[in-house]
Amino acid sequence: MNILKREHVDRHLTVIGAIIIAVLTAVGIWLTFSLLRPTPPRSVTMAIDPEESFSAELGKRYRELLARDGIELKLVPTAGAVESLADLRDAKSDISIAILPGGITNQQESVGLVSLGTLYYEPLWLFYRGQVVEKHEQLRNLRISIGPEGSASRALSLLFLARVGIIDQKLGTLLALTPQESAAKLVSGDIDAAVLMGAWETPAVQQLLTAREIALISVRRADAFVALYPYLNKLVLPAGVADLAENRPPTDVLLIAPKASLIVRSDLHPAIQYLLLDAASQIHSGPGVFHTAGEFPAPESIDVPLSGYARQFHKTGSPFLQRHLPFWLAVLVQQVLVLLIPVVGVLYPLLRGSPQIFKWIGSRQVYRLYSELRALEKELTVSGFRKADKDFLEQLDQLDERASRLWMPSSLRPQLYDLRMHIRMVRDEAQKSVI
Repeated sequence: MNILKREHVDRHLTVIGAIIIAVLTAVGIWLTFSLLRPTPPRSVTMAIDPEESFSAELGKRYRELLARDGIELKLVPTAGAVESLADLRDAKSDISIAILPGGITNQQESVGLVSLGTLYYEPLWLFYRGQVVEKHEQLRNLRISIGPEGSASRALSLLFLARVGIIDQKLGTLLALTPQESAAKLVSGDIDAAVLMGAWETPAVQQLLTAREIALISVRRADAFVALYPYLNKLVLPAGVADLAENRPPTDVLLIAPKASLIVRSDLHPAIQYLLLDAASQIHSGPGVFHTAGEFPAPESIDVPLSGYARQFHKTGSPFLQRHLPFWLAVLVQQVLVLLIPVVGVLYPLLRGSPQIFKWIGSRQVYRLYSELRALEKELTVSGFRKADKDFLEQLDQLDERASRLWMPSSLRPQLYDLRMHIRMVRDEAQKSVI
């Protein structure tokens, strides 16, 4: 009964050891996948400005490029950059990507957001009908569109232009019109002025630059604005750049402009960030009216910190696997490599220590049989060699048979041979006592 119980204990310990190894491996795999996030999502969501805006067109181009790698980019229109920023900061929102101008947030207000770099200049355009607006008095009873609630043009118009008296809510009537509505109503004469924020390519900007009886205000003291608000830049729109034949605009125009940045949630999967960075390089690297080829995208941090992946991308490009393999094959290889981390982390120490483990297990088995042999020998000695009956000899035979079935590494075989020799010595003594 003692022998059966000991064998049961050994099997029980072996099962427990196997379970512990399996659990440690599973926990290691789970932690590795949780921390390293080797599997990117199949779809992500990007906030864009209203339809027919430059931001909306950019979103479509990003969507096309990400679709080539099997990633669905969902586009969600918002009222503008301020609303997009709010959605990005909302943990319950699905939106994880947006293009935002500088100056509408800061690192303290937007914890959890990072920048993938700047993409282009986004000037503040001041269009008007009639005489040049220079004094407060000229704004009385004027109808001025500064953009809808939630738009960057409205937020920055109220901040910058009110400071120099071009816009004052007490003097003028401020309207919340979209860029398309503003352009249409300004051309038709239904409003007197419009403030737009957008890239050179923005359709409403292009329409107003070439529209008759519509002029563009040059920002006086642009250097002062840049000094007061470091995220602003002074730009010069050359005379005639919109229409050389009509010489539109007729003179150089000074503009102030933040840079638009590609902003994402910091927990967005690294592989998706690299895809966005690669797409940004394809979309924004060419020359423009306000920048030279290769100036954008740029590893700049305006309102929020620059992503570590963006910093690495601008130094060395995409990761090695994504550069040389199709996207999902690169992800699969990465998953295999990540999976090997916990497996190797658990199995390597076990394999390295396996000789000692086997030696300890083998020694324990030999010592257990030795303890049984000593117990039999003691029983024989105490009885004065009177109990060496047939049953006693059978126990010795069983003990010898169990010893012969043991598998031992070469380093422990001498112990096993000694054990079997001692069993035979006890049997010899027992047989003498029987005789």
